[in-house]
Amino acid sequence: MLDEEKRKAANGLATIVDLVRHRLTRPFSFYLTSLLLVAIVPAFIFSLVVLKRSVDQQEQVITALLQASTGSVTRIVERDIEGMLTTLKVLSTSQEIEDGNMEAFYRRAATALAETDSYLIVIDRKHNQRLNTRVPFGAQLSKASDTGSVERAFTNNGAPLVSNVFFGQTAGKWVFNVYLPAKLATGEEYLLTLTQNAENMAKAVNRDTLSPGWNAALVDGAGKVIISSDAAVKAGEPFFLDKVPAISIGVRNIKENGTKYRVATEFSVVTGWRIIAWAPSATVDAPAVWSFLWLSLGGILFAGIAIAGSLAIARLLSQGVKLVAQDARRLGAGERIESRPHMISEVEQVSAALARAAAARGKAENEIRFLMREVAHRSKNQLTVIQSMLNQSVYSAESASDFADSFRKRIAGLARSTDLMITNAAQGVDFRELAQNQLQPFTPDDPKRVIFSGPALRLDTQIAQTLGMALHELATNATKYGALANTTGVVKLSWSLEDEGIAIRWREEGADLADKPSDPIRKGFGTLVLERMLGMALNAALERVMHADGIEWRITIPREAKDEDS
Repeated sequence: MLDEEKRKAANGLATIVDLVRHRLTRPFSFYLTSLLLVAIVPAFIFSLVVLKRSVDQQEQVITALLQASTGSVTRIVERDIEGMLTTLKVLSTSQEIEDGNMEAFYRRAATALAETDSYLIVIDRKHNQRLNTRVPFGAQLSKASDTGSVERAFTNNGAPLVSNVFFGQTAGKWVFNVYLPAKLATGEEYLLTLTQNAENMAKAVNRDTLSPGWNAALVDGAGKVIISSDAAVKAGEPFFLDKVPAISIGVRNIKENGTKYRVATEFSVVTGWRIIAWAPSATVDAPAVWSFLWLSLGGILFAGIAIAGSLAIARLLSQGVKLVAQDARRLGAGERIESRPHMISEVEQVSAALARAAAARGKAENEIRFLMREVAHRSKNQLTVIQSMLNQSVYSAESASDFADSFRKRIAGLARSTDLMITNAAQGVDFRELAQNQLQPFTPDDPKRVIFSGPALRLDTQIAQTLGMALHELATNATKYGALANTTGVVKLSWSLEDEGIAIRWREEGADLADKPSDPIRKGFGTLVLERMLGMALNAALERVMHADGIEWRITIPREAKDEDS
């Protein structure tokens, strides 16, 4: 019953496979065209992604440049305002103003400001202009035009104040003032004021420093335009993008009256003004849109050319395949077949390719047999090593638990070496990695008690396995009888490349040897690995030196026994 169900399931699966195969049976031109589309479409999508990333990066660069530009404008404005404040402070120390000699003070101020765009005004507590260097001294002067700023300056606790833009009656233009409160010796309060025409700030919004399509404006704290690079944005009028936050820094998108704008803003703490750069989003995004459009048109054009070419190639291939099929039928009928020329060289090479494939299969089978023999050989070697471990562990064990523990640790050390050998079969095993791997179970909490030093060195996998067991036994002996048997001993493992080959030095320092035999190394498996396996398998020269504080092993492996170092 179970076999019948399996047979039905297999028949059902075969039916599904046949149905799928039937539906996927298409002319060669279909698959060649599909292949081209598979090659073209991802490339086109990747190009779009790259273009998008490039546009994003360019936008980031533009944003950074805009922020740098607005920041530079802010610094220019603040530098000018601070210069005006410095001038006011210098003029406030004038003896003429202390003496109340306004005519002399007028002459001094007019001389000091002759090469500047600024004019000095002195305003008393009743908002009267006492003097104004815009007009001759003694001329009839009206009250200050910006009474609100004047009153705030008088009540600003002696701190300077920068006004918003306003229409100056004396100047007949849009101006701004910088106020510095002062007081005479008589106690009379007054304001030393430097005034400038708003148009003087045109250098701060120079359109030549902006990207094409961008404009910039200097806007005061009340939202009125001080100066703008766009002639349509007039001084003294509210800035047309009223959705821009009063205190903001950075770049954002704003929609105003149905038009989207890209806006960069910077705020001046010194003046309370804003520097705003803006451009229609359509203008900013136009290069990217055109790039996407040209890429799309180019992709469609090249895809059309590729598909037309693929159809032509498919026709040639189909003709060649039909001729090969005719030859195959003639071959099956026993007729003689002569090679014929084809426009597609691959069709001519079909028979040669089949022969090469047969040869390759035979070669592969031989390689598999060789690998099987190699696996068997290595397995025998592993079994021989394990048998030797077993014999030595039994011989040297004092109890069943001691035997199990020592045998388990030796097997684990062999496994670690084998893992490294398999992982690095192609390029060889790194000596430092081998040493760290074998000594890791024995390393104390203080890693400074096990010190490695030596150049980068790669070993043959068989040499690495033998050295791994040797390092395992040395670490075991050091843990039981040597430098790692206490809390202060140190093991130093160093290696180097010399003319004779690989020189390895195992030095234990700080071992407690006072109450132990002069030869702390037991004649167990560890000594067998060092003296027999290293000596016989690798033809290594070994020298053992006993020091007062620990043992030292010097091992030299001949150059012909190792691979090239890394």
